[in-house]
Amino acid sequence: RRVRTNTPLQALSLLNDDALFDVARALAGRMREDVAGGAAERLGYGFRRCLTRGPSTTELARLERLYQEQLEIYRRDPAAAQLVAKGMAGDTAEAAALTMVANVLLNLDEMLTKE
Repeated sequence: RRVRTNTPLQALSLLNDDALFDVARALAGRMREDVAGGAAERLGYGFRRCLTRGPSTTELARLERLYQEQLEIYRRDPAAAQLVAKGMAGDTAEAAALTMVANVLLNLDEMLTKE
């Protein structure tokens, strides 16, 4: 059981952990492969895979905003998209954006702690 903490060190460690980033990349791959719909459906699927519940309207809107922001960044910088989405086929900007959203999902307190 993981103890709840509000220290920034835990968040920084987890967000920058290579192994956890590989897990985020794999989750993003599942979001792309398992869901034929658009971004909202893929994000909802990833949310359910991590938290075993569907996202609220507010949570889904925040994830969609994050996804769109990341997609714009990676469309402007294909080299960065290649680094984030290494080994993933298809649209690398989309894969990189989904990977970043997956990384956020995996670092949610609700995902990391057991109440």
